[in-house]
Amino acid sequence: MMRRLVLAIALPAVLAACGAEEVWAPDEAVRAAAYRSDQSPSITLITAVNNRSNEGAHSAILINGSQRVLYDPAGSWWHKTVPERSDVLYGMTPLMLEFFVDYHARETYRVEVHEIKVTAEQAEAALRAAEAQGAAPKAFCANHTGQVLRQVPGFEKIGGGFFPGRLKKSFAKLPGVVETIYYDDDFDDNRGVLAAQDAAKI
Repeated sequence: MMRRLVLAIALPAVLAACGAEEVWAPDEAVRAAAYRSDQSPSITLITAVNNRSNEGAHSAILINGSQRVLYDPAGSWWHKTVPERSDVLYGMTPLMLEFFVDYHARETYRVEVHEIKVTAEQAEAALRAAEAQGAAPKAFCANHTGQVLRQVPGFEKIGGGFFPGRLKKSFAKLPGVVETIYYDDDFDDNRGVLAAQDAAKI
């Protein structure tokens, strides 16, 4: 009985700690930042992987459709030129993508990128699913990324649950996936990287 009482008291606190942070940039900022790439439509899974344990630590997807956006659930990267709406980051130019990868790749983590070419319809389905998903609570990055991907025709069987590494392995099995791995020897404390990116001339 006592154990049940403790759980009942603790549960609301746990749920409160898992609350997602809603960020909602104004319409004019999103429109102004929109970036349209001339590359073929694609969906790219980006995974931060611990160099010591080889376990996945974070998941995000770059969607190149009518515009290129990054769905970064429960992510911590930001840039003043990239407006955000509930974990969807708009204005993902090549430089901003480079910044994002550089922020995550450091002495203890590498970044594994898996890109697959898709139809324009698949890319738009991914974009709309990401916009509708809502902000993710902490530690739900792989879970929410998988939920978005499974709404895209052809990606319905993507697995992984709450584990970025399992999501990566499932995505990598798709036919036509191209893998790129990024290493960096930056210090593990990457606050300086954010500060440098913020100060960089765009």
